[in-house]
Amino acid sequence: MSDAIKHECGIALIHLKKDLAYFKEKYGTSMFAINKMYLMMEKQHNRGQDGAGLGCIKLNVKPGQRYISRVRSNGQQPIQDIFKKINKRVSQAKKDFPDLLENPDLFKHEVPFAGEILLGHLRYGTFGKNSIESVHPFLRQNNWMHRNLIVAGNFNLTNVNELFDTLVDLGQHPKERSDTITVMEKIGHFLDDAVAKIYETLKKEGYNKADASPQIAERLNMKKVLRKASKNWDGGYTIAGMLGHGDSFVIRDPAGIRPAYYYDNDELLVVASERPAIQTVFDISFDDVQEIPPGHALLTKKSGAMSISKIQEPVERKSCSFERIYFSRGGDATIYKERKKLGRLLFPQIQKAISNDLENTVFSFIPNTAETSFYGLLGAVQDNIVKSLSEAINNEDNIKNGNLKKLLSLRPRIEKIAIKDAKLRTFITEDASRDDLVAHIYDITYGVIKPTDNLVIIDDSIVRGTTLEKSILKMLDRLSPKKIIVVSSAPQIRYPDCYGIDMAKIQNFIAFRATLKLHEDMGTLDKILDEIYDGCIKSMKISLDKVENQLKALYEPFTDKQISDKIASMLKGEIIKSDVEIIFQTIDGLHKACPENLGDWYFSGNYPTPGGNRVVNRAFMNYYEGKSVRAY
Repeated sequence: MSDAIKHECGIALIHLKKDLAYFKEKYGTSMFAINKMYLMMEKQHNRGQDGAGLGCIKLNVKPGQRYISRVRSNGQQPIQDIFKKINKRVSQAKKDFPDLLENPDLFKHEVPFAGEILLGHLRYGTFGKNSIESVHPFLRQNNWMHRNLIVAGNFNLTNVNELFDTLVDLGQHPKERSDTITVMEKIGHFLDDAVAKIYETLKKEGYNKADASPQIAERLNMKKVLRKASKNWDGGYTIAGMLGHGDSFVIRDPAGIRPAYYYDNDELLVVASERPAIQTVFDISFDDVQEIPPGHALLTKKSGAMSISKIQEPVERKSCSFERIYFSRGGDATIYKERKKLGRLLFPQIQKAISNDLENTVFSFIPNTAETSFYGLLGAVQDNIVKSLSEAINNEDNIKNGNLKKLLSLRPRIEKIAIKDAKLRTFITEDASRDDLVAHIYDITYGVIKPTDNLVIIDDSIVRGTTLEKSILKMLDRLSPKKIIVVSSAPQIRYPDCYGIDMAKIQNFIAFRATLKLHEDMGTLDKILDEIYDGCIKSMKISLDKVENQLKALYEPFTDKQISDKIASMLKGEIIKSDVEIIFQTIDGLHKACPENLGDWYFSGNYPTPGGNRVVNRAFMNYYEGKSVRAY
């Protein structure tokens, strides 16, 4: 309903443990891995919007034959784009070799991406330009097979500058200051070092260069490489990589901020950002898919032998709750239940807002991502009706005065109020015309709302409030309800994210702007802003582990309800005729609904890494100084 939260990246890794002939014999196609990767990426397309990429390693190829392939796209349909390119190469090869698809060895030799290890990536850029050069996977090349590194990830680091400086101190000259390049070069540095040390040992044992190569592959310990490389990373990350000789890895941050799931059997290993993608593509059960533990890496040798190793000491689990509320597809069994509970827990606040007048209240949802929470809310409404009926049955007076009959006929009033018009696009940039166009991106259902009705609309989150103000409330007001109650299944977004979600500027948040208005009403605005700014300046001069979130002081004088009421007042303005109330999920309710995923820093300001506190302080400094830039 409100402005969409920009998505986060997604990964998909397939490591075949058998050769292509096995899959051709069992599944009827040499394109088994390519087809499965396409499905894995499409099933996670909700995560990435502006780019997609695919990398591939072919095992056991002869010298001189290409064994690494990569394709990337930042087109309007990037997944389709990269697989069209692959299919085009298949079609070209079929012209020269009519029996191509029946001969797995020939298929592998002639077709790029006909390999045993594939790494797919869906990108949403939160840092840097959305150019093709910014699309994963990233490739670090070397004539030594073991030093070739392909990296892709779902991550953002808060201390890129410090890590960049470390690389320079090591004698490197990174080509840019992005977190992806920095991570890849950091891993690459310790990979080079490990390979060199193994080779020196092998020389002492009498191996020549040719014979040393398979020994290096066997002895290389990626656990040590990743432990050294990630020692000072501050942020949320799931980073996947492939080495030229056939090893692969996926490493997850110590707080488990970014998600990662895997499935392993005697045929293949699969890793993805979302469990349902693996379940659906490989037709397996919920219990077959496991989660990579926080602070650990999934390590796979060329042979397919897999292990889980601790890389960094896990800290308190703070998995991103926006995964549960918004990003991941709701088909995950646990996410579906959590979203329903988020809706259910909102009913007490809604019941109060409508004065328990269910007879004159219509329930609906916008957008479709809020549908599951809507079902949870309806469940709570129905339970309330059953409870009222049970209590009424025990009172004989209700039979005499007709109240029991009235309760027996009471049902939640459910309507499809708004339907998005997919044909309309907000391509007009001139302000007045754009506002008018935005106001019509939804069609509404007339004739179902009476002037005596409350209209309850549930959303998954309210970030900036712009679409509410410019479009939704105006549209709903045309139905002339007595009261419009907008309900967010997420709490108030007060603080920037710095771990992969594109919520970087605090001035964009409606909760932040509403709190400024409350301070302005009290005459405390200048004082509190100056105090917070001074605290932020001081925080930049102390060690990172002692930095505290200075922005919390802005919200401390006010209750959640006061901020919600101010938001409602701001969004209603002078045009909306209906009464407007905004209801947010509480942080306590969020934790009850999602007890295993307590990452709530964008709501609470409690960042899971020290770098988060520094980022929020820098974000406030940018606001105070009038700089419209991100803080990391």
